[in-house]
Amino acid sequence: MDQLTSMQIFCQVVDSGSFALAGQRLGVSAPMVSKHVAQLEKRLGARLLNRSSRHLSLTEAGQRWYAQSKQALAMLDA
Repeated sequence: MDQLTSMQIFCQVVDSGSFALAGQRLGVSAPMVSKHVAQLEKRLGARLLNRSSRHLSLTEAGQRWYAQSKQALAMLDA
């Protein structure tokens, strides 16, 4: 999977607070969103999100990755 796409999907999950809503906004299925986040976590060797049936929250590593990803995506967009 493309790391840039996974980074964009991860940021959208955090911004929207939902895998399903992130998928809707990006035009991909919720299972594909989940696969991208899981692959990103595997590649980084760290859990980025705490998941429950009703809530998502960032881990400490997720907070750092989110901040770095937002900055990198903004730079690429500029």
